[in-house]
Amino acid sequence: MLQQLTVRTSAGECLIDITGEVERAVRAANVAEGTALLYVPHTTCGITIQENADPGVQHDMIMVLRRIYPRKDPAYRHIEDNSASHLQASTMGFSHFVFVSGGRLVLGRWQAIYLAEFDGPRTRTVLVKVLRD
Repeated sequence: MLQQLTVRTSAGECLIDITGEVERAVRAANVAEGTALLYVPHTTCGITIQENADPGVQHDMIMVLRRIYPRKDPAYRHIEDNSASHLQASTMGFSHFVFVSGGRLVLGRWQAIYLAEFDGPRTRTVLVKVLRD
């Protein structure tokens, strides 16, 4: 069963911890052993797994992506004026998988799943498919 999560972002660029919502999707799928496939069907936001203990990590990730892909660059050709958002999202990636064991996500002690917003605030969709082993 394909499940759809709705995530509302509050800033132009931010990382939103969606681990709890993904865990609920795993429980709803009633899969003890398997894999959770996560996909973001957008071109200006992505998904990542990263540290959840120190919010400085999220700040630093966005800071570096801003340096690599500045908002304004006269070389950009995209007519919507959000080329940096597309580049940042592509760098982050649009999908991940996480193992499921004992009915729970298998994440490291400090890991969380984040929706990475680069063109917000918006309402975003995360698709979750839990496959049984």
